[in-house]
Amino acid sequence: MCGICGLVRDDGGSPDRALLEAMRDTLVHRGPDSAGLALDGPAGLAARRLAVIDVEGGDQPLANEDGTVTVVQNGEIYNYRELRRWLAGRGHSLRTRSDTEVLAHLYEEDGPSFVLRLRGMFALALWDARRGRLVLARDRFGIKPLFYARARGALAFASELKALLRESGFSREVDPEALRAYLAFNSVPAPYTIFREARKLPPGHLLTWEPGRGEPRLERYARPAPAPVGALRTESEAELAVELRARLADSVRAHLVADVPVGVLLSGGVDSSALAAFAATESPGRVSTFTIGFEESSFDERGRARLVAERYGTDHHELVLRPDAATLLGELAVAFDEPLGDSSAIPTYLVSRLAAGHVKVVLSGEGADELFGGYFTYVADGLAPWLGPAARAARPLVELLPSSSRRVGPEYMAKRFARAAHLPPLERHHGWKEILSPELQAELVLPARRGSLDPVDLLRVRYAETEGAAPLARLQDVDLGLYLVDDLLVKTDRASMAHSLEVRVPYLDTVVADLALALPDRLKVHGLAKKRLLRRAVEPLLPREIARGAKRGFSIPAAAWLRGELEPFARDVLSRSRLERQGFFQPGTVEGLLARHAAGEEDLSRPLWGLLSFSLWHERYGS
Repeated sequence: MCGICGLVRDDGGSPDRALLEAMRDTLVHRGPDSAGLALDGPAGLAARRLAVIDVEGGDQPLANEDGTVTVVQNGEIYNYRELRRWLAGRGHSLRTRSDTEVLAHLYEEDGPSFVLRLRGMFALALWDARRGRLVLARDRFGIKPLFYARARGALAFASELKALLRESGFSREVDPEALRAYLAFNSVPAPYTIFREARKLPPGHLLTWEPGRGEPRLERYARPAPAPVGALRTESEAELAVELRARLADSVRAHLVADVPVGVLLSGGVDSSALAAFAATESPGRVSTFTIGFEESSFDERGRARLVAERYGTDHHELVLRPDAATLLGELAVAFDEPLGDSSAIPTYLVSRLAAGHVKVVLSGEGADELFGGYFTYVADGLAPWLGPAARAARPLVELLPSSSRRVGPEYMAKRFARAAHLPPLERHHGWKEILSPELQAELVLPARRGSLDPVDLLRVRYAETEGAAPLARLQDVDLGLYLVDDLLVKTDRASMAHSLEVRVPYLDTVVADLALALPDRLKVHGLAKKRLLRRAVEPLLPREIARGAKRGFSIPAAAWLRGELEPFARDVLSRSRLERQGFFQPGTVEGLLARHAAGEEDLSRPLWGLLSFSLWHERYGS
C-alpha cells in the first residue's frame, strides 16, 4: 500500500523535482516506510511506501529490465505470484518479489489492457518511455483512489487531493456541481471533486496520454454489472450456499497474502464476523480483531463481537467511543481533503487507529451489503409497490411522529417511506437516502454557489446501463457504483491511511462478486429477510444470533449527540458569522435545521453532519 503521485509535462521539459517531492511527502501517512522518485524525460513518478509485500526489496518506483517502463502503485495485486510465474515463463527477469514490479512486465506483454489480468485493489501510474505514454488505471470497483488535474501545461495526479494542492497555481474554486451532488449524497461522486480544477479517475477506467499529441483519453475497461434475468444462476439455495462459502474462503485466503500480520475490523454483524471466521481458519497464526463500542446500548456491538472473538480465539481489542467531535472532526477534515458527510467516519477512523497499533493490514466487510442485499432500503423497494398508495395517504399523520435518538428509529423509516413510496423505482430508492432535497437546497445554497446538475441524473445513467437485469439487482448496482465507491470506500481509505493502515475488502474480490451479481433477487432480499444466501452460507461458522441477527456497522448515535454534548459545537461550526464568511449557505436556513433537530421534530442528523463536515473542510482547504 502506498501513496503515489506524478507530473507529466506536454512541452517536453523536465518536471519540477522539488514540486514532485513536496507532493510525494504530503502523502507520508500513506507510506511511512520509504520514499522514491523517478524522472524520465517529461515524466516524473513518485511514491511513499507502506511495506507489506517484499518488505526489503519492493520500494517504488519500479521498472522493467531496461528501465523503459516505470510504475508506481497504491494497492495490492493478489494474483501476483501466478502472474510472476507466467512472466518468467515468457522470458522476463524480475529483480524483486514485489507485486508492483509485475505490472511493468505485464504492460510489456499486453499494453494498457494488462489491467484485465489483475485480481486486486489498485490505483497505478505507468510511464512508457519508448512510446512517450502515461497510463493511469483504477481497479474495477474503485477501492483505491486516484485524482488528476490537467492545467498549466502538465498533467498532475495523486492518491489524494492534498498532494495536488502543493502546486501553487492550483485553483481552490469549489465546483458548484460537485457541491450540489454533495448536498444530495453527503459525498462527492466521481468524476467530480469538490474543486473545479481536479477530477477523479472513475472505477474500472484507464487514462492514457501521449504528451504533445493531443488530450488525455479516458476509457472504461471493466464494468461489474448484474447478470440479465435470463443468465441468473438457477441452482438450489443449498448448492449456491456451498459455492459461496468456498468462494469467500478463497477470497480471504488471497487477501491474507502479506509479509506482515493481517487483522480484521469486527463490527459484530454477519459480514465482518464471517471474515473473522475465515481469517482465523485460513491464517497460520492467531488473528487480531478490532471493535468499536458505545455507551449507548442500541449502538454498542462489543458483546456480539466478543462471541466471534471467543469462538475463534482471536487476539481481540476494543475501544469505547465517546463524543469528542471538536477534536475528531478537525482531524477528519485534514484526513478527508474533500468533504464527506458520513458520520460513521468517526468510528472507522478510531478503529483504524486502534488496529494500527497492532498490525499493518486489516480485512473489512465493505461491499457485502451492496452485493448481497443488506440494506433496509432494499426491503422498502420490495414493499413500495404494495404499500405505496396507503403510505402516501397516511403521510400527514406520519409526519407528526416525534423523532427519537435511537439507531434509525421506526418513525424515521416511516417518514422516509411515506415520502417516497409512490415514486418510480429509482427515484424512490434515492428518496429513502436523499440528504437534502432540491427544494431545500434552493433555500439553503446562496444563488452564486448553485449548480445546474440534477444529482439523480448520475443515478439514472448508471441505472439505464442495467436494463434487462432484475429490479432489485439494478438498484443494488446503483449503490455499488456510487454510494459504495464515493462514500464507504472513500471513508475507509482515508480513515485507515491516516494511520498508515491498509484495509482489504474480500467481498469486492471478483471471485465473490461474480457470483453475487448472478444471484436472483429472492436469494438476496425476500420480504423482510436480507442477505439470505450470504447468511445461509456462513451460518455454520457463526453463532446463531450473529448469522441471523440484525445488520450492524460502525455507525454512531449522531442524532442523540447533536441534541446533547455536540449541540454547542455544531452551533459554533455552523454559526451565522462563520457561514457568512464562507459564503455558501443561508444562515437562517441552517439555523432552522438546527432548531428542528434539537426540538425533536425530525431527525436531521445526516444533513447537519454534512454541513458540519463541509464547514470544517472549508476552514482547512477552502479558498
